[in-house]
Amino acid sequence: MKQLFALSLLALACATAQAQETKVAIGISGWTGFAPLTLAKEAGLFKKHGLDVTIRKIPQKDRHLAIASGDIQCAATTVETWIVWNANGVATTQIFQLDKSYGADGMVVKGNIGKISDLKGKTVAASAPGTAPYFTLAWMLKKNGLSPKDVKIVNLEPQAAANAMIAGTADLDAAMTYEPYLSAVRAKPEAGKIIATTLDYPMVMDTFGCTPKFLAENPKAAKALADGYFDAVDMIKREPARSYEIMGADVKQSGEAFGKSAAYLRWQDREANNRFFSGEHAAFSKEAAELLLEAGIIRQVPDLSKLADTRFLK
Repeated sequence: MKQLFALSLLALACATAQAQETKVAIGISGWTGFAPLTLAKEAGLFKKHGLDVTIRKIPQKDRHLAIASGDIQCAATTVETWIVWNANGVATTQIFQLDKSYGADGMVVKGNIGKISDLKGKTVAASAPGTAPYFTLAWMLKKNGLSPKDVKIVNLEPQAAANAMIAGTADLDAAMTYEPYLSAVRAKPEAGKIIATTLDYPMVMDTFGCTPKFLAENPKAAKALADGYFDAVDMIKREPARSYEIMGADVKQSGEAFGKSAAYLRWQDREANNRFFSGEHAAFSKEAAELLLEAGIIRQVPDLSKLADTRFLK
């Protein structure tokens, strides 16, 4: 009888713990840099911190719509994209940094293109305005005396853009893509050459954020999201092979292939986050906002001082 009573209490405790888990839906893409979020979910790290996380794959161009509709409460994207979303009335706040690209984003060109300035009047594949590949293109063009108006842009998502180059699409001169799709191009030199990456132009940085409403109503859950991510980064350092297998499976890569893609970026731990938000984030946001305004992607610069909340990094 006592044993039965003890089992009943245990079952009740488990049910209560599950009932207290905060539900949160997150929007991401298959980008290698976001993978620790998948690891945190699949390895039970978010659950350990009291979260019931749903991860949804949503193209970057549509992610803000999912936030605005309430389908998701949080998302991962590039620093400048949060500026675009807020400028367009989708209030969001960054709470921790995920990664920095070290060659994981790049421009692929056909053999007749020798330098970026040669792209004037040429056709380039890139995601829609307001996305990281489009911004990366605008950034690289500006650094070489051009603007998006100097090229013909065909809107293709990163995987489709890489595939188009590999297929040798006749009317395409260049494409913007990122890992793991950039590695598919690396593996086929005949598809074109990678003329520039974020090693040459270090400007792709990803952060995680949520709606101000979610953060105000669920501060403990926001802290748990940050802690779950940092636990995942620690797990990658501690158990790289197992971590790569879990993260690779999500994007249909072997653990070995995923590890090769991951070599082109750096996931940011708690210490790196504190450094980033102490000055670099604000400085980059200011420069990015100026370019977004100049390129016509936004009509006005939102209040940049309200784009980040660092209290969950402690």
